[in-house]
Amino acid sequence: MRITLLTGGVGGSKLALGFYRIADCELTAIANTGDDIVMHGLHVSPDPDILMYTLAGVVNPDTGWGFRDETFTVAKGLAAYGREIWFQLGDRDFATHIHRTAMLTSGATLSQSIESIRHSLHISARVLPMSDDLVATMLDTDEGRMHLQEYFVRRRCEPLVRAIAFEGAPQARPAPGVIEAIAGADVVVIAPSNPLISIGPILAVAGIRDALRQRREQVVAVCPLVGGKSLKGPTDKMMAQLGHDVTPAAVAAMYSDFCGTMILDTADEGRCAEVEAAGVRAEVLPTVMQTQEDKVRLAQSILDRFA
Repeated sequence: MRITLLTGGVGGSKLALGFYRIADCELTAIANTGDDIVMHGLHVSPDPDILMYTLAGVVNPDTGWGFRDETFTVAKGLAAYGREIWFQLGDRDFATHIHRTAMLTSGATLSQSIESIRHSLHISARVLPMSDDLVATMLDTDEGRMHLQEYFVRRRCEPLVRAIAFEGAPQARPAPGVIEAIAGADVVVIAPSNPLISIGPILAVAGIRDALRQRREQVVAVCPLVGGKSLKGPTDKMMAQLGHDVTPAAVAAMYSDFCGTMILDTADEGRCAEVEAAGVRAEVLPTVMQTQEDKVRLAQSILDRFA
């Protein structure tokens, strides 16, 4: 069964792991790269790395990002030189970024660097960046314009968000294999990632939204809100600040042109009519993924209902 998953962040990686653990599921994950940033001269790709570390079984279970049992000797050394280390990178993580940057400097594409890391981590699923071209998620806030990572990590989501821009997206092309993965999937799944800053950048790359529209009846989104709140991250806060209702129906309205079905958590069963009024069919499943069994159960339920 061919599943293509659009994903970003920790929430998306959880569902990706669920599909990855199903024996007859052939997973292709298209990862958000709008979060990418250069730190200490190194190209960091947070969302693809979270995804790959999760699928490889080496991710830090307490944070959902970085390596398990990580050390921070290099970061301490950089701090001793007076360099800012607000973006925490562990020693093994540094090795990933050094390898990626060396490949990019030598002329490789981002896709090729991710493929090298995926292969080294013995991951059988395909992992594709949304684009090999640079796209940067920039936020207009009450403290000025800033990169998403500065807002999210350095400022801990404290500034008031007034607008979001995906710099470079109109000129960016989908990475090799992205359009084909959408066109050839039995089911295309939108992970329960932040629709504004995780899924939004993917949709902003020219051609991807159109490819999804062509498969609308096979596109299934998992709502990132449960009981009016996001389980992790600032989805609810950002939606409210940008004038959206913090409801599954508001997420459905963002996706309605390319998404045929939205899965709501059992806590939001009473919201189904609102979602369907937005033009998207509503289905109800337990979507909270606290254990590996939860992740596999949700993934299997999606396959059973929609594949």
